[in-house]
Amino acid sequence: MAFKGKGRAVNRDELAEVFGVSLNTVTSWIRSGCPFEQQGRQGKPWRFNTRDVSEWLREQARADAASADTLDENLLKLRKLAAEAEQAEFDLAVARGKVAPIEEFERARALENATVRANVMNVSDRVVTQLLGETDEGRFKEILRAELIAALETSADAEIDLEEEADDDDADG
Repeated sequence: MAFKGKGRAVNRDELAEVFGVSLNTVTSWIRSGCPFEQQGRQGKPWRFNTRDVSEWLREQARADAASADTLDENLLKLRKLAAEAEQAEFDLAVARGKVAPIEEFERARALENATVRANVMNVSDRVVTQLLGETDEGRFKEILRAELIAALETSADAEIDLEEEADDDDADG
């Protein structure tokens, strides 16, 4: 094996052994532009200088790292643009009244639940006279079911005024 500069002249098999890779990897390097001293052909083996190949591999690693940094930077820019677009869409939905703050939603649900509870709790007062002396279980259930349905329908039709409730809260505070 001849020496050239600080590198060593090697064939494909030796190059694979020096760098601890397979012959397929060496073939891939050649396709990617790996430097060589002699191109292999019938009767002539490939010849490489290990120093040149080592420098080429370092340069490839640097290029890959630089493109990865660029890719990461571009990915971050895309994520930022997506977040800004999402925020703009949310702001537009708020301006159009399509979304509400969680506190407002929770207050509305609490008022709805209170309305349902009040209407259901009043069922006993409304049916007591209708059920006095009733001995037919079917009729008893029919009256009770009708009153419960009426209570739930009344609750569903009730208008919940969050502004009025907020004004009451302000007066209490």
